[in-house]
Amino acid sequence: MAKALALLSGGLDSTLAIRVIQEQEIEVIALNFVTVFCRCTSHGNCKLEAVKVSEKLKVPIKVINTTERFLELVKKPKFGYGKNMNPCIDCRINIFRTAGEYMKEIGADFIITGEVLGQRPMSQRKEAMKIIDREANLTGFVLRPLCAKHLEPTIPEKLGIVDREKLLQIRGRSRKDQIQLADVFQIKDYPCSAGGCLLTDPEFGHRMRDLVQTSDASVNDVNLLKVGRHFRLDQKTKVIVGRNEEDNIRVATLSKEDDLLLNLVDMPGPLTLMRGEITEAKIEIAARLTARYGKSQYLPFVKVSVKQARKDAPVRILEVAPMSQEEADKRIIKKIPVYSEH
Repeated sequence: MAKALALLSGGLDSTLAIRVIQEQEIEVIALNFVTVFCRCTSHGNCKLEAVKVSEKLKVPIKVINTTERFLELVKKPKFGYGKNMNPCIDCRINIFRTAGEYMKEIGADFIITGEVLGQRPMSQRKEAMKIIDREANLTGFVLRPLCAKHLEPTIPEKLGIVDREKLLQIRGRSRKDQIQLADVFQIKDYPCSAGGCLLTDPEFGHRMRDLVQTSDASVNDVNLLKVGRHFRLDQKTKVIVGRNEEDNIRVATLSKEDDLLLNLVDMPGPLTLMRGEITEAKIEIAARLTARYGKSQYLPFVKVSVKQARKDAPVRILEVAPMSQEEADKRIIKKIPVYSEH
């Protein structure tokens, strides 16, 4: 029996692609990739969605975390970014190269994906697909069942492993054809839609761009981008202020030994993390930001505790005036910052 390796994101398109190939009595094995940038569910658990889909379709699945490798691509992508900080072409090449290695390992004949021509402006154009396949050394071995009739026949089609007449010709961004096909296959609970990548989100993209421009971004740094309000004090120092209890817990968990943690004294409020080149003047700014985002903002002066994270260091108490909203807004990371040299 012929064997196909399916790239299963947990989305509807990749689910449908598997069902189309299963209809031709071809064995399917799934491969799922996760990174720190994944947001396929409300909890960012792409792995869970893909595993649930694989169980429903009765296909074995292998999950690979490619965060470290992918993070290097985000810093300097060969084929550039999309609308925000999404290096979609480089991402797909990275995924396909790994998939190609696994395809050989399990003895699969070809790879299938749920891609639809024209659905995404950067990576799902015909020319982009050719580049991705070529760079991954997979030209002719990647079959896209949902839009195959808009593309040149692949090697499995030419060899008669796959009946091209039973493949589809979906094109564009409308989901109408996929929804109809889901009804045919009696797929009731649609998984998350594809494109569950934080790098396509404008606000997160601003934060990521700032991080890449000012540091050698680590996985820990990226995880911090997902929580709190982010403020840039200068090129070498930033402050993250928790927005709620959940944020505060995450900020504490992600803190490093050299970071400072600040919080209000004798009243509830945010936990603030300070990272980078720390000076007394910057600590005062961080304390004023901390005071700004609690009920303390209405008081003339507030006490803020300051201590080094991850150490039993002594706690200092500062008394500061809460920062005005206008001043805080000038420091918050919402767009590409412009730094002064001094």
